[in-house]
Amino acid sequence: MRILHVVTLISPDGAYGGPVRVAVNQARELRARGHDVTIAAGTRGFDVAPTEQDGVPVRLFPVRALLPGAGFAGLSSPAMVTWFLRHGRDYDVVHVHLARDLVTLPIARIAVGRSQRLFTQTHGMIDPTDKMLARPIDALLTRPVLRRASGVFHLTDHEKRDVEAVANTDLDFIRLANGVPAAERRRESGEAPPHVLFLARLQARKRPVDFVNAAVAVLAEGHTARFTLVGPDEGEGDAVAARITDAGVSASVEWRGPLPPHETLETMRTADLYVLPSVDEPYPMSVLEAMSVGVPVIVTDTCGLAPLIAENACGAVTNGTVSELTAAMSALLADPPTLRTAGENAFRTVRETSGMASVAQTLDAAYSRDGAPAPSP
Repeated sequence: MRILHVVTLISPDGAYGGPVRVAVNQARELRARGHDVTIAAGTRGFDVAPTEQDGVPVRLFPVRALLPGAGFAGLSSPAMVTWFLRHGRDYDVVHVHLARDLVTLPIARIAVGRSQRLFTQTHGMIDPTDKMLARPIDALLTRPVLRRASGVFHLTDHEKRDVEAVANTDLDFIRLANGVPAAERRRESGEAPPHVLFLARLQARKRPVDFVNAAVAVLAEGHTARFTLVGPDEGEGDAVAARITDAGVSASVEWRGPLPPHETLETMRTADLYVLPSVDEPYPMSVLEAMSVGVPVIVTDTCGLAPLIAENACGAVTNGTVSELTAAMSALLADPPTLRTAGENAFRTVRETSGMASVAQTLDAAYSRDGAPAPSP
């Protein structure tokens, strides 16, 4: 089966984060099952655009900011639209990692207009909003795409309700968890001080300043630890840098900037604890990736992975306040045996619940139903 995955942006700094890693992981596993899979995406920042990503063929097209100041939502790629109009019919299935942007939505709209088999996966990015720009986009693009898609993949019940509210009708939903490839477990270095990592975009919803505030409080309690933030600036960089400077903790707290996606796992392996203070995070890939190499994690109770983490004692789940985040970090750093056990639990839990084989099986079954071409052997 010829399958096209479409995602908003692939860039050398990994700015678009989880949706790209999800698309690449899915495509790699589907290719291992015999399918011909390509990823199409917008791009910026490369001197020479690559033609593959982690072994998956990619077709990358320049993006431009059609709506300056709107972030990813304002990006468009006329070149991708032109290419898809010419070559989109070559694919049996089009799987769009859908956001309210002018890169993925036009491709999805063309696909449903041609009655192609289109599947959407929103990664929590399509939800009810009062933003004025969303109203015409939803009327012209989002709603027709969702209503006419062959299937709508969702991570959680919360995401399902949000997407259904935007579509304002029943949809053909298919539950699909995020997965991660099997990875080598981190080795205990035995070195001090322990390393606490935040690896995500420096965006308000990710709450990097709260991570710094908690780090400052943990250090003030007398703990010896090293705290690192890794990720591109999406509005919170100045506040993070100012807080580190004002608190006088630059010897222990560092923001390193963005990281190429292929270096993510190696960076995760340097951590003794991974912390993501995000709110309303549906199913964060960075948390799964940390767990996949045996790093314990701390998340908030609005994270879609919170029940899995709590039930399997993979770290800690907080109520989202800085005080509780501080307490959770302090407790784990003060108890190395519990920290080590949480890492072992995280590694085992991901192996048992979040492997790529079950993800690819769900995709295969969805793509192949209702008279679609049979999957390759």
